[in-house]
Amino acid sequence: MTTEFIAPALRCHQPLYRRLQIISLLQNAGQFLHTVNQMNIVLWILQVLLALAFLAHGWLFLFPPPEIAVLMNASLPRWFQLFLGVAELLAAIGLTLPGLTRIAPGLVVSAAAGIMIVLSSATVYHLVRGEISSAIITLVMFALATAVAYLRWRVAPIRSRTLA
Repeated sequence: MTTEFIAPALRCHQPLYRRLQIISLLQNAGQFLHTVNQMNIVLWILQVLLALAFLAHGWLFLFPPPEIAVLMNASLPRWFQLFLGVAELLAAIGLTLPGLTRIAPGLVVSAAAGIMIVLSSATVYHLVRGEISSAIITLVMFALATAVAYLRWRVAPIRSRTLA
């Protein structure tokens, strides 16, 4: 039985009515915390998946197999490949390490925002080259990075470590 149905009858009994209000608030807080906890789990899964994708792609840019290096060198200069490789490895670290250590966890949002810039540029690059399947993949990853950036910023931010 919820407090909405029995509350009018109990208004004359203030102490009991107050207890019911407190119980109702605690139940709502418990539901909210459960939802935030679920959101936190989903966000960690998204962060790890994005980090793994950027780790693999960054590694490929830094250390390409010889047969792929020829194709990559034909479309992008080597200095730009190295820049992208380092940036993507740092993005992978930025998505996970600040949250795990809880030292400067706001960097997770910054890393996700940086990834959004890289992915939007990659989407345009693939569309110009007519690589529709690659553009769709980067667009989906852009949506995931946007979700991580916004949700870690506004909905379920990671708390900083407190000094004891």
